[in-house]
Amino acid sequence: MADPFEDSGTAVAGDRRVIFGKYEMGRLLGQGMFAKVYYARDLVTAEGVAVKVIKTEQVRKEGLMEQITREIAVMRLVRHRNVVQLTEVMATKTKIFLVMEYVRGGELFAKVAKGRLKEDVAKKYFQQLISAVDYCHSRGVSHRDLKPENLLLDENEDLKVSDFGLSALPEQLRNDGMLHTQCGTPAYVAPEVLRKKGYDGATADLWSCGVILYVLLAGCLPFREDNVMHMYKKIFKAEYEFPPWFSADARRLISKLLMVNPSQRITIPAIKRIPWFSKGLKSPISIDEIDENRCGSENFSCRRSKSSPPFYNAFEFISSMSTGFDLSGMFETNRRSRSLFTSKFRAPTIMNKLESIAKKLNLKILFSNENEYKLKMQGISEGRKGRLSVTAEVFSVAPEVAVVEISKAAGDTLEYKRLSEEYIRPGLQDIVWSWQGEKSEDSNR
Repeated sequence: MADPFEDSGTAVAGDRRVIFGKYEMGRLLGQGMFAKVYYARDLVTAEGVAVKVIKTEQVRKEGLMEQITREIAVMRLVRHRNVVQLTEVMATKTKIFLVMEYVRGGELFAKVAKGRLKEDVAKKYFQQLISAVDYCHSRGVSHRDLKPENLLLDENEDLKVSDFGLSALPEQLRNDGMLHTQCGTPAYVAPEVLRKKGYDGATADLWSCGVILYVLLAGCLPFREDNVMHMYKKIFKAEYEFPPWFSADARRLISKLLMVNPSQRITIPAIKRIPWFSKGLKSPISIDEIDENRCGSENFSCRRSKSSPPFYNAFEFISSMSTGFDLSGMFETNRRSRSLFTSKFRAPTIMNKLESIAKKLNLKILFSNENEYKLKMQGISEGRKGRLSVTAEVFSVAPEVAVVEISKAAGDTLEYKRLSEEYIRPGLQDIVWSWQGEKSEDSNR
């Protein structure tokens, strides 16, 4: 049998298999067509994690590279306590490793398979689901495959949304402002998705939430047919029946969620105003908010070691995927003007160079965190859209390679571009190995 970790930065010590000197790999948790998920132990913190190992060649053959890129970008973007967290991305030329939060309680589906849930328990899970979905939608992410199999439970019986492989971002919208890819699980998919005429991803997610609430309370699907086409006919008509034990409040909410016409479907703000839903609801908080309070700024890697920059073993990944594979989603926290470059200089040297450029350009340094290798600088005069702010962050790739992200944090895009092209790039050229491309936020002009 082929070694799943062959040529993957793996070291074998006795019976231990360690990847990149950081994670001791354990049992297989699950597998799909082109990926396997393993339990692993962080050798620094001793915490359990889940590592998704993706074979790049197989993904490339299946034409799914864009889907993998999007999944990474979405998980990087969505930081909420009811969403499974991506903590690190590592790669070689043959494999991609996604290190994720390990959720111990298994799928919500397994709990429902044993029988229907009590209404107060079902409501708790539904509240957490809506909190997570609301946050995803606020970041422009539509999940598009919500179902109990993709809802996990942690050791505290709290819900975690997983599997963003079919999710959509705003850039996937066509000129009509709609999504057109028909995807999802048939029993949970909204009727407008099946009609192939374009749909709003966020509204379609709410139909799936309605089906999930029904399943939690009933222990079975609202649209049950062995023949898929017969099931679709029921979905198109919202043809289902409520079991007698459903409360009047639950029936009313599900009826508003399972509206065939998406324009008449209840919205999340309206759901939050329903007394049945809001009773006992905990105040939602994103992980970004927790990180900002603890670290002083939004920082994906603030929980990592303070003695070195955030670790992304991604340089080979950048090189091997240079044709048609965009790594940018691993590093960006929102869609903003940004540049990436690689450098063979060490992080402290890069930070000193960035600070030197800031002083030459008469930019005010708002903060410079050498332990986290992050710098923020701001112009002293008001621009077209306020003061221009630029953030630079150094990510460790390997002992001899770093990836540096420079991005516009505030201000006008055109002013940022001029500053970057005329001053920042030329000032950095003696430490730059290669520029990895640039994204522009034209809408900000």
